[in-house]
Amino acid sequence: MGALSKRAAGAALMDKNITLFACPICQESMGVFEQGRLVCSLNHSFDIAKQGYVNMLTHGAVSKYSKDLFESRKAVIDSGIYDLVEDKIGELIANAETVLDTGCGEGSHLARIMEGKRGNCIGVGIDIAKEGILAASRHYPEQIWCVGDLAKSPFAKSSFDAILNILSPANYEEFKRLLTQNGCVVKVVPQSGYLHELRAQLYADSTKESYSNEQIVARFKESFADVSVERITYTVPLATELVPALLEMTPMGWHKKEEVNIQLNEITIDVDVLVGRI
Repeated sequence: MGALSKRAAGAALMDKNITLFACPICQESMGVFEQGRLVCSLNHSFDIAKQGYVNMLTHGAVSKYSKDLFESRKAVIDSGIYDLVEDKIGELIANAETVLDTGCGEGSHLARIMEGKRGNCIGVGIDIAKEGILAASRHYPEQIWCVGDLAKSPFAKSSFDAILNILSPANYEEFKRLLTQNGCVVKVVPQSGYLHELRAQLYADSTKESYSNEQIVARFKESFADVSVERITYTVPLATELVPALLEMTPMGWHKKEEVNIQLNEITIDVDVLVGRI
């Protein structure tokens, strides 16, 4: 697929789902103009890139996440270590037709979850990191990808049946504005055993060796009227060649001392899946 056709395909997908969008500057409705721009009724304009994504940031943004990090994240997710978590999310949003992944990175979680959905469904991923959205649009052109900031939201009120927030910071007030009447927010947060094999080697005999998500869960429960929590925990083999990628993608690995030699042949996924409804 050539560069022009990727832009055209992305524009067509956005046009088909144009009611999801609202101008991040004035919140007016938007339209696709000449397959190359999203334009609102007050003429604020956002270019659709040749790769098929749209950049709707209204301010400069510096991301600490690199192209290498997103490549590593894709490799780790593609290995299947999050399959059971993704399967659970797929079950929870089985009836959702419009799905927003906030802090989507390179889009692997959203793409894999949307693979299992049938019918007239669309996934939209948003991230402030342009490198992540570039990778997402390259690998997963079937979904809509947007560089943006939910503090200056590019989406219309009551647009999404499901909002995903997977191991990422949250904006609960904006989530509630964007949810349809019967929609839900699915947030995935680490539990105490998450990647504990890695934590034990990086933080041996320090306070960082243990982890609690109590404050995050409490804030989620304060934000939604109807909340359920399900813990998912399992240990899976980890290929030796994926160890550097895991270190690259997780904040735990960013501060690794050079003399620390990490040896892993398995890894534990231990998360709480929180579901909130208004």
